[in-house]
Amino acid sequence: MTDRVVRVLETFDADRTVQTAAQIGRRARLPSSTAQRLVADLVEAGLLERDDENRVRLGLRLWELALRGSLALRLRQVALPHMERVQARIREHTQLAVLEQEEALFLERLSHPQAGANITRVAGRLPLHASSAGLVLLAHAPEEVRERVLARPLRALSPETVTDAAQIRSALVRIRREGHVIAPGSIEQVSTGVAVPVRDGHGGPVIAALAVVLPREAPTGGAIEELRLASHGIEAALAASRP
Repeated sequence: MTDRVVRVLETFDADRTVQTAAQIGRRARLPSSTAQRLVADLVEAGLLERDDENRVRLGLRLWELALRGSLALRLRQVALPHMERVQARIREHTQLAVLEQEEALFLERLSHPQAGANITRVAGRLPLHASSAGLVLLAHAPEEVRERVLARPLRALSPETVTDAAQIRSALVRIRREGHVIAPGSIEQVSTGVAVPVRDGHGGPVIAALAVVLPREAPTGGAIEELRLASHGIEAALAASRP
């Protein structure tokens, strides 16, 4: 039953926020009667909601439960003031990502109205090998996670996405040594991603990546410095917020 509920909820994404029960059943690979029953049960529990046309969307109850005691929410709240300072200086895109099920999951994104291209969305995911934040997370992930990710066929999101596992391994060594990554054209050829790790307090494990997305030819030195200052600020705030 749990697997079926998860499959129903996973049919929703940023581009598919409203569906019929029949569409949910097809996308979740469930018999129509099973999908109808599950949708009705989830609506009754408040995890899904119906609109006036009998279409279904994610419910506020699901959002409420997700936020209770959420480590991701705590991290986002601590990081946001520091992200805002980066954004005030960089004036492009500033974003925060965590490792989740071997992908980069983005918890927050701040964007200037005139900023360049960026496909990242809050609560959206990107492959670890194809984004600056993802590469930082992959570099500091457990070895078994790195090997599983790099053993798969790696999808190119742009003509410049690095998909060769040996090249990526070399890049991950540099990221751990230098403490940052610069990834030009990895997702969109007109942009460069820059990212640094965020640790759980000073000296703790890496729990997130803080990144900016810049126009392709923009200098990156100032962005790296701003990100490092923000990362240190987040780490200090996390350490101070512990009971």
